[in-house]
Amino acid sequence: MVVDGIPGEAAEAEEGVDRLFQALADTTRRDILRRCARGDLSVSRLADAYPMSFAAVQKHVAVLERAGLVVKERRGREQLVRTDPGAVERARQALDELETAWRGRVERMSRLLAEDADPGVHNPTEGLER
Repeated sequence: MVVDGIPGEAAEAEEGVDRLFQALADTTRRDILRRCARGDLSVSRLADAYPMSFAAVQKHVAVLERAGLVVKERRGREQLVRTDPGAVERARQALDELETAWRGRVERMSRLLAEDADPGVHNPTEGLER
C-alpha cells in the first residue's frame, strides 16, 4: 500500500496516526476515553452519561476501538470498555515527532533570518538589477 508516496508499513503507521487523531478530535470520544481510563465501564453505563442514544455511544466507542484507543471485552451480558494506555502513548509520540520537526524548521528559519540581517554576510542577489 502507498499513501502519498509513503510505502508499506510507514503508510499503515500514518493511517493509524490519522485514525488516532480523528478519534481524539471529538469531545465526546475524549470524554469516553477519560472515563474509561479511570476504570472499565460498560457501554450501557457510558450511554447513561450522555444526552444521546445508546447506538450513538456505541458508534463513538467503535471509532475509539478502531483507532486502538479502547478495548472492548465481553463479560456476561455486558461489553466493558477500557482505555489502552499504549495508544495514548502512540499519540504522544506522534505529537513529539511533529514538535521535533517544527522546532528544527523554526531554528533553520531563525538562522536564515539572522544571516539576512547580518550585513557582513554576502548576499548572492546583491547588485543584481531588476
